Amino acid sequence: MQKPSGVALLLSQLGSFVASEFARRLAPLDLTPGQVGILRVIATRPGLSQQALAREIGAVPSRVVKLLDELEDRGLVERRRSATDRRNHELHLSGSAGDRLAEVLVVVVDHDRTLTAGLSAAEVTTLRTLLGKVAAAQGIAPLGHPGYRA
Repeated sequence: MQKPSGVALLLSQLGSFVASEFARRLAPLDLTPGQVGILRVIATRPGLSQQALAREIGAVPSRVVKLLDELEDRGLVERRRSATDRRNHELHLSGSAGDRLAEVLVVVVDHDRTLTAGLSAAEVTTLRTLLGKVAAAQGIAPLGHPGYRA
């Protein structure tokens, strides 16, 4: 019998820690990791439909609707009727979302810096590359996040 490498267990432990720590850091901003992920996608792809957003992040449409409702209630996201297909809504960030995203970026940079504090810049680059390969091999969507399912 082949001895396990321990990579899966270590990644599971680290993933759990990183996710809970990120959620803790976002709490003062009254945002969840899933909501931040939605904002990030809309910021990079304004006008995306709700259905396309769900496909992009690998989440069920009902979960996306719930997250969008929460963000719309907070005044961070706007749903606009599509000019080309009246059955669809296009998603856009509100005018006030930019300030909130700037606050989120501070949290993200600090979280990343703290997490990788024991690594050199070259090691961080290598780690990012290797984790990207592992994620891609498992079919994990680049913009996906477990917070979309919870």
